[in-house]
Amino acid sequence: MRVLPVIDLKGGLVVRAVAGRRQEYRPVVSRLTPSSRPIDVAQAFREHLGLDHLYVADLDAIAGAALSLGLYADLQSLGFLLWIDAGLRDEESSRPLVEAGVHRIVAGLETLAGPAALASLCRRFGGRVVFSLDLKDGRPLGDTAEWKDLDPQSLAEEALAQGVQSLILLDLARVGLGAGTGTEDLARRLVEKHPEVEVAIGGGVRDGQDLSRIKRLGVSCVLVAAALHDGRITRNDLEALGS
Repeated sequence: MRVLPVIDLKGGLVVRAVAGRRQEYRPVVSRLTPSSRPIDVAQAFREHLGLDHLYVADLDAIAGAALSLGLYADLQSLGFLLWIDAGLRDEESSRPLVEAGVHRIVAGLETLAGPAALASLCRRFGGRVVFSLDLKDGRPLGDTAEWKDLDPQSLAEEALAQGVQSLILLDLARVGLGAGTGTEDLARRLVEKHPEVEVAIGGGVRDGQDLSRIKRLGVSCVLVAAALHDGRITRNDLEALGS
């Protein structure tokens, strides 16, 4: 199981995400580095924790601003593999990410135009596409008019029917609070029914015990930010996952 450190990017800095209240996000305070510059934070993840895959949530782009393409290029030049969530709506809006050569393209329920747009992305880019099932307090987030059923498991099943091979379960209301993800039962059901699918989970991961329990579910990847910055998950915890 891979631990994927999250960089929440806003105004050119890494911010501390809390419960999806983006207007309240402030520059991150971290035990890993005194800096909130994205390059410094990324290098701290590598130096202190041995992590070189990054999930970048470009919050300005999600809100409609331009993509941070220069930063993506800088991170890639340093050898980081990037999962980029930048507010994709359809195949057209994905082209700058594809041309930038990012490792994985995240299509989030919050901004995606609908299942047809997701199917188009999957046909064109295959396994590079990751669908993020964005929830808030357990309810789907975004314009869901085109989806057949708004139950989270049904949404996941519909996404898989469009050709998705990888998906993320993320409840934004849990992000940064250290109170658990709230999506472990859903992850377990999906892993049991679709063992061939890469299931990732994030939002509210507390500590190494959480990681161990989530690993036992068969989850492929865990997104973490606050617990890394606060020291609640250490390099020893990460190394223990491989034992």
